Amino acid sequence: MFFDFFEIFLLSAIQGISEFIPVSSSAHLFLISDIYNFNVQSLLTDIGLHLGSLLAIITYFHSDLRNIFKNKNLLFLMIFGSVPVIIIGAILYQTNLISYLRNIEIIAWTTLIFAILLYFADKVKVDKKLNAKKLDLKTIFIIGCFQILALVPGVSRSGIVITAGRFLRFDRYDSTKISFYLSIPVIAGASFLGLKDLYKETVDFNAIILFTVLLSYLFSYFTIKYFLIFIKKFDLKFFVVYRILLSILLFSIVYF
Repeated sequence: MFFDFFEIFLLSAIQGISEFIPVSSSAHLFLISDIYNFNVQSLLTDIGLHLGSLLAIITYFHSDLRNIFKNKNLLFLMIFGSVPVIIIGAILYQTNLISYLRNIEIIAWTTLIFAILLYFADKVKVDKKLNAKKLDLKTIFIIGCFQILALVPGVSRSGIVITAGRFLRFDRYDSTKISFYLSIPVIAGASFLGLKDLYKETVDFNAIILFTVLLSYLFSYFTIKYFLIFIKKFDLKFFVVYRILLSILLFSIVYF
């Protein structure tokens, strides 16, 4: 039982932290699962991890979300920007094509390539007139199309949205907020797909699942909070360097 809770702690930490910073949660979860054969990892555990992250972002941005629901245009843009990745993701999921993308070699290359892309995006001059509240249909569609790339492990959903936002001359903080807003429909969609499959299985709800949701929530909440503080004061070089070092490690595993 102790090891089960330790595994949940580790999975929740990886999910909660890497979901909202530009390092790819799917890549880290895949890699740690590939290295260590978890006893507790299951469809229900995955749903619990995503549910915790979803509740965290809704809780943290509750006041923003109330304003969004009052602002029908912004709510529409948030949903519209998530449609491309939800449609393509559902197709890849239903056809099981997504499984062909989950290997260390692909993760190594995407981790490196999108680190370099993030580096150059972060050099783009900011348009001080732009902020997360001034999104339009064209801008959100471009960002939404970029987000499709996050279906490939190693790209990072938050990373690619921040990259797109910076290329479109939003500052780091607003690019990150856009990333957080767009994460709500995407994480909710992933949870829905999991719940849909859950009906086909015999499910045993227990304390471990509740522990999964709680820990994922806590790690996600504090990551959101402190990443927003970080992004106001520092650039994204730390994450670029981290991704490059990780890719070198992965290349050494694949090719040597």
